[in-house]
Amino acid sequence: MVTKKATRGAAKKRASGDHDLAGQQEFPLLPIRNTVLIPNIVTPLMVGREQSIKAIEAAMSKDRMLFVVTQKNEEVEDPGPDDVYTIGVEAVIDRVLKLPDGTTSVLIHGQRRLRRLEYTRLTPFMRARTEVVSEETERTLAVEALMRATLALFEKCIKLSNSLPDEAFITAMNIDKPGWLADFVVSTIETPIATRQEILEAFNVEERLQKTCILLSKELNILELESQIHTQVQQEVDKSQREYFLREQLKAIQHELGETDPSIRDGAELRDKIEAAGMPEEVKARASKELDRLNATPSMAPDSGVIRTYLDWLVVLPWIKASEDRLDLKEAQRILEERHYGLEKVKERILEYIAVRKLSDTMRSPILCFVGPPGVGKTSLGRSIAEALNRKFVRLSLGGVHDEAEIRGHRRTYVGALPGRILQTMKTAGTINPLFVLDEIDKIGADYRGDPSAALLEVLDPEQNSAFSDHYLEVPYNLSRVIFLTTANVLHPVPAALRDRLEVIELPGYTGDEKLHIARQFLIPKQVQEHGLKASKVAFEDAAIHRLIREYTFEAGVRNLEREIASVLRKVARKVAEGRRSKTIITAEKLPDYLGPQKHFFELAEQKDEPGIATGLVWTNAGGDLLTVEATLMEGRGNLTLTGQLGDVMKESAQAALSYARSRAKQLGLESRFYEKYDIHLHLPAGSIPKDGPSAGITMATALISALTRRPARRDVAMTGEITLRGRVLPIGGLKEKVLAAHRAGITTVILPKRNMQDLRDVPPEVVKDLRFLPVERMDEVLAIALHALPLSQEELEQPEHISAPIKPMRLKRPTTPRPATQSAGPV
Repeated sequence: MVTKKATRGAAKKRASGDHDLAGQQEFPLLPIRNTVLIPNIVTPLMVGREQSIKAIEAAMSKDRMLFVVTQKNEEVEDPGPDDVYTIGVEAVIDRVLKLPDGTTSVLIHGQRRLRRLEYTRLTPFMRARTEVVSEETERTLAVEALMRATLALFEKCIKLSNSLPDEAFITAMNIDKPGWLADFVVSTIETPIATRQEILEAFNVEERLQKTCILLSKELNILELESQIHTQVQQEVDKSQREYFLREQLKAIQHELGETDPSIRDGAELRDKIEAAGMPEEVKARASKELDRLNATPSMAPDSGVIRTYLDWLVVLPWIKASEDRLDLKEAQRILEERHYGLEKVKERILEYIAVRKLSDTMRSPILCFVGPPGVGKTSLGRSIAEALNRKFVRLSLGGVHDEAEIRGHRRTYVGALPGRILQTMKTAGTINPLFVLDEIDKIGADYRGDPSAALLEVLDPEQNSAFSDHYLEVPYNLSRVIFLTTANVLHPVPAALRDRLEVIELPGYTGDEKLHIARQFLIPKQVQEHGLKASKVAFEDAAIHRLIREYTFEAGVRNLEREIASVLRKVARKVAEGRRSKTIITAEKLPDYLGPQKHFFELAEQKDEPGIATGLVWTNAGGDLLTVEATLMEGRGNLTLTGQLGDVMKESAQAALSYARSRAKQLGLESRFYEKYDIHLHLPAGSIPKDGPSAGITMATALISALTRRPARRDVAMTGEITLRGRVLPIGGLKEKVLAAHRAGITTVILPKRNMQDLRDVPPEVVKDLRFLPVERMDEVLAIALHALPLSQEELEQPEHISAPIKPMRLKRPTTPRPATQSAGPV
């Protein structure tokens, strides 16, 4: 507000002010924050700081005059000389009111711009000597144009703003001084403190008007955008209100006609489903709250579909519906025996669970992990267990899953959000206690979207899964009654925390005899039925099945065996379809007519005993296999070359083998300083296949020493074991698969670490009976068994075949009590 009366009164009071020098005056200094006092403007202030109150009291005791300056930092509670700006405003106090809360309300009127020259006092309040800032007030054409532009912009702002009164424009029109006009406009609109101070310090009137016009232009742009947004919102609100009004009218008309609103009918149906679902009280309260929101939301609103989908998921999930377990042990055992051959450990574990479940209802459901090579029946075993227990069977494949939201779901804020695949599968099961197979748990990935294996920690933890939290539902769901079965080919990719929650049961590869029984009992009848044949029209001889297993498949499981049987039966089915009526007998001699030439060859590693060649045993994802190690010497400087895609562990084993040979050169009868005369090349064939692990250590040492001593290695001997620099033979893992591979390939003698003898209890008795097992503890024992006593002459080396001398058989006793042994992974 601008008043001429107040201005005249202030001039009289200035005449009585303190004068030290001509044109200078001394005033109490009042620091203010959150605002800037503008000349010729009346401004109310709330004063509460002690020095400010004393400054006002000092001014009131004299001429009511103050030097009002804005703080640079509004957060400073006790401003000092350097905390306020240099330019301020001379002000006169019009009114002072003390309030009950201890603060003081002051109404001050800005007068002129002042510049602080120096401080004359700092306590208990600041006093400053000031001088009046002269303003350039020449009214040029540019100033006149700026005044008109300022008034035009100010008028537009007032029309668009709801906070600016129309009287403000009238007041602005009646101001004839350019500087006053700029000051008034700036004090009227909302501007930052720094901008107001900048305009206060603009002593040139033309410059001040230019800054005011720029400020008004920015304000006008903001007001126009606000007006546009407000118009759009108002239109939407009007449209919604109109729809609501018409809908209410429609409801009233339908009520009079005896009709029912579909939304009301749907709400009633949902409420009935919520009551019938058997939800826990916490979940039921959440569902009822969401239903109330749905009823209050117009059907055309975006949230309506989101809420409806959420409620549909809540009512469709099984909360209390459960299948009754079959607790008949004999019936469960019969079903398992009918569906699967062998696998005694798994069957025994399931029967133990049924027995305990029959005695106690409080037992937690087991969380099992079946680990084994492909094709051994891990997934199909889960289906059989579900049938034995009379539970629903559901399966979730985790192979290639990279996103944590696949397990826990997305939050409802995302468009198209859904629960995770755990709850989606529970919906498919329809019961709260299914048998849930998590397939390929070792093939879970992780990327920037999270780690799914970490999300599975809660699912597979019996202490936590009774209140599993899905991001979409955001209510606890009970998974404790679910029997979780996980499957994996190998365990090492599974994180340790997740592996700790699993009860691991290993499913090793099948022997030839086991595959024969599986083919007879399961595979052939299944394929005969699928190909539309009858058992009276086709039959397989045992010799044909054995040949199928040994010459046309090479696997730990039976998946490829089933494919080959299907290939034979397809050709038989064609003959039957062409009119053949006689029974077809599949013999071993006829197999090439159906399947072509032999695909896999099982023979000894070499045709004759040669220096520098040794046969090892390795473990692979498909079971066990034979590994030939070749060593050769060349004139050189002692370089060791390793080829065959060897991993770091296997390279270290080769280095250890060479170091052992150098340390035992005298005992082995080697040339002195042989390692300076020859280059040594170790090669493991099948170079395209990566290999790693320590269990080929004694094989590489045997091949190396055989090449150095020219003592041939026996071709009918296979070995496995880790070697140390001192020549000790350490235990290894995967012994059963390796022994089965040796038996399958026709090996007669197996050298193995002595501490692994206890693991032979897992090998089928018929395999143990056919092989000789020679336990060793040191490398000297390996060399005594695997190498000939004397080096071969050149004539003997050139013979077409050198026959191995027989090895004295060793009578083995199957151990009854296993002893723990440190396992190390074999080459892969």
